Amino acid sequence: MKAFLMYPDDDFALDGELPPNDAALTQDLELTTLWSAMAAGDSFLFEVAKRAMLSSLHSPDGIVFRQQVLSDCIENAAVVRDLYALSADALAAERSVWGSLLSDRPTSMLGTSVQKMELLVGCLRRLREIAGQHAASFHSPGFTRFFATLTDELDAAYFELVESQLEALRFTSGMLMSAQLTAGNKGIAYTPRWPREQPLLKRVFDRSGFSFTIPERDENGFRALGELEDQAVRVLATTLAQSVDHVKSFFQMLRVEIGFYVACLNLRDLLAAKGEPICLAEARPGTEEAFSAHGLYDVTLSLASRERVVGNYVAADGKKLVMITGANQGGKSTFLRSVGVAQLMMQSGMFTPAQSLSLSVCDGLFTHFKREEDAATESGKLDEELQRMSEIADRICPGSVLLCNESFAATNEWEGSEIARQVLRALLEDGIRVLYVTHMFDLADGLYRQRLGTALFLRAERGGEGARPFKLTVGEPLSTSYGEDSYRRVFGKSISTAAAGSRDPGRS
Repeated sequence: MKAFLMYPDDDFALDGELPPNDAALTQDLELTTLWSAMAAGDSFLFEVAKRAMLSSLHSPDGIVFRQQVLSDCIENAAVVRDLYALSADALAAERSVWGSLLSDRPTSMLGTSVQKMELLVGCLRRLREIAGQHAASFHSPGFTRFFATLTDELDAAYFELVESQLEALRFTSGMLMSAQLTAGNKGIAYTPRWPREQPLLKRVFDRSGFSFTIPERDENGFRALGELEDQAVRVLATTLAQSVDHVKSFFQMLRVEIGFYVACLNLRDLLAAKGEPICLAEARPGTEEAFSAHGLYDVTLSLASRERVVGNYVAADGKKLVMITGANQGGKSTFLRSVGVAQLMMQSGMFTPAQSLSLSVCDGLFTHFKREEDAATESGKLDEELQRMSEIADRICPGSVLLCNESFAATNEWEGSEIARQVLRALLEDGIRVLYVTHMFDLADGLYRQRLGTALFLRAERGGEGARPFKLTVGEPLSTSYGEDSYRRVFGKSISTAAAGSRDPGRS
């Protein structure tokens, strides 16, 4: 029995390989903040959220499958949380039985497996009850099949059969076994048998047959009898242990797959409490190069602040290159993070932080963000940037997306611009989409003047008196970096005011 709530026909591998650039994605997009919010203090949910987001889906159909399951979860949040709690309870109950650790004898293993199976069957009963009570409220293909499987396989006949067999495996009335005799009347092939029900009168008056009783202090006799029992139940013990593992693995997978949606619910609750919008993005094929959004915001920034975060409108369908320029601290890096996080959220089947979003799936997401100076680094910052870009070039493929934040700004503008131009030319020719935040006017202006039909130029707005509305608008790069704004933030007055004061001998 399978859950199949993450894929239409496969299990979700919690121990699967992560992409080789997972550390860079986590650092540059500040994903730990997001996963911590999704986990809500549950370390298991943290790992599930991390694995799910970094193991991207690459098929729009696969994304839609999860989105439909997620929609059911949002509509039936209490039931989904009950399913997660039940799966955790089942696994905890199974772990609570540890008798087989004391002995490797088949009879001991059989007794332990009987106890475990009885507890797990009780959890299966509860699961079947949930299916019977709430299946009609779920409409996604994933949940519809899941509840139908529970209804079909966990019917009354199943529980009656399992419970009768578990009772028989306790051998409360003794064990009946058969054997074959070999040379010297040595017994082999000891096999337990179900006792046949006999008429009452025959059971009372028929005393035919041979029997003997082992004296209470005959330790060797009891040991020999125990060895016979072990031989007889060895196959039974192995078979039942495998059945326990099968049921246990079902609850393990259910906990993982339901856990992903519970983590999504945790995040949704936090964003809803702040009034932040979310939507199920339209997943488009990678060949369409779609990217349009309304109210797209950085969810990690929202989670780290008390106030709502400003969202951006973007119309970049068919654009291979998006250059982002403008004033310092105007929201350029924040916008870049919002795109990267939204891409990962969409491709894991989650809702996305926007009022609406249409986005093409990508074959890989890569980031090349500026790093702070590392005292342990033997080479210079530019060498370190080039090395990281070389590693990306070895892994990136057509259909991927690269996010660059102030790449190659560690050197002078002319040299940095020339390096960036060559890198961008190679990436774009290879079918890789690039979003690039830069202050290098020579780079941005040179690309803008080429009038590329597949390029979009966004600029961070600057309000009056240096205010930052944190909005990006379509616009050509400007040569100014608004140094006066930085001066005003540091000294609390404009450069012109300071200059006037310095010329007035009556002012200090």
